[in-house]
Amino acid sequence: MSAKKGKIRKYRKPINLNIGMVIFGVIFVYVLVCVILYFQTGHIMRYMVEEGSLATDNIYRGIAIREEHIVNTDTAGYVNYYAREGGRVARNDLVYVVDETGRLTEGLESEGPEANTLSESDLAEFRSEIVNFVHGFDSADYESTYDFKYSLKNTVLKLANASMLENIGALNGGSESGIVDYAYAPEPGIVAYWIDGYESLTPQEVTAECFDEKDYDKTLLLSNTLTAAGDAAYKLSTDEDWSVVIPVDAGRGAALAEEGYVLVRFLKNQYESWGKVTLLSNQDGNSYLQLDFTNSMLTFLSDRFLDVELIVEDESGLKIPVSAIVEKEFFLIPEAFVTASGTSGTGTVIRQCYLEDGTISSEMLEVDLYNYDEENKEYYLDSSILNTGDILYQLDSQNSFTVSRRATLIGVYNMNKGYADFKQINILYQNEEYAIVRSNTRYGLSVYDYIALDASAVSDDQLIKQRITGN
Repeated sequence: MSAKKGKIRKYRKPINLNIGMVIFGVIFVYVLVCVILYFQTGHIMRYMVEEGSLATDNIYRGIAIREEHIVNTDTAGYVNYYAREGGRVARNDLVYVVDETGRLTEGLESEGPEANTLSESDLAEFRSEIVNFVHGFDSADYESTYDFKYSLKNTVLKLANASMLENIGALNGGSESGIVDYAYAPEPGIVAYWIDGYESLTPQEVTAECFDEKDYDKTLLLSNTLTAAGDAAYKLSTDEDWSVVIPVDAGRGAALAEEGYVLVRFLKNQYESWGKVTLLSNQDGNSYLQLDFTNSMLTFLSDRFLDVELIVEDESGLKIPVSAIVEKEFFLIPEAFVTASGTSGTGTVIRQCYLEDGTISSEMLEVDLYNYDEENKEYYLDSSILNTGDILYQLDSQNSFTVSRRATLIGVYNMNKGYADFKQINILYQNEEYAIVRSNTRYGLSVYDYIALDASAVSDDQLIKQRITGN
């Protein structure tokens, strides 16, 4: 019996659908599509409007400008000062003497220590000088310590000279001629014993280079120093009116100039005084603020550079980033041709139109109102709704108006309704990053509104598909 031959076939397993794999595949495709759409769609970051103020830096480095006259010595020799620095002298008052031979110095050195005893008024002068230095000392400006050292040394020598000059007649042999020459003040003023080359500087001549203290050279005129004829002996400040000039941003300076006066705090001793404000545009192209004072000149007689703080009220309102600000053009429409709908910010206009048979007719359009000019009685209407040359009719009248005049408004794009809606803003103050705008205006922003952070990435009436909080 022979075996029956048969054809061998491969067994095929039935298709077994895994529901989990199907769901995973669908989710994967969905995520892939979302990622592709994400990178193909422009994204608009939003910013929530909040109340705030700008913390402006009101501390400035200024240059003191006074009416100063340098007085030169006519005689070579050792100069010994009699008048105290900061003291007032009248015309022909004795300021210093010149020792041509050096015998006066020898006389000072030969006197015993009891001859140089300080009085209570002399000690009070030292205390005042030390207290002023301590209050104004800044470790970052350690060089000022040397100025203080020389100032004290000069004070000591002047006090000693004042004591010695009471008996100068004896040293001179009983007459005013002899070993010393007397120098008298040519005019009334306040004496200072230092020079720096800024004595003839006027506020209009101040430039940025004047504030470069690396090249600034202040020369102290010390008592008992050998000088040549024609050298500077001292200087006189002949007017108690003086000024401080500070560099300032043009916009900030214009706002302060409108106030007329500003309260100034001198950081050296926390003294406060009102200064008259003048905005300067000097030859270097920069803006400066001239602060004029009628007092306290004597307090800062030894200073050329002063740190001052302007005590002003910071503007407060709605704080928004500068990047959100945009300028947009609108049509100007007379009030008589617009019917406003209460305080909703909308209204209607009647525009001329043509029917299919060519007949002239009219249509009523609902429009958004973006601003109202109370002086000219005009509304600002969106230029995307109307066109140049459109004819508008006055309600219940035959009067007509042809649309043509345009004007611009500054504002931001509001995103509360899911699309870009322009809102006018009234900027109170701004710096490089933020602006403070007036709140609760009729056509403006309110606190907690959402606006587009970058106005350049938004177009009018653009639908906002995706919003990311950028606040």
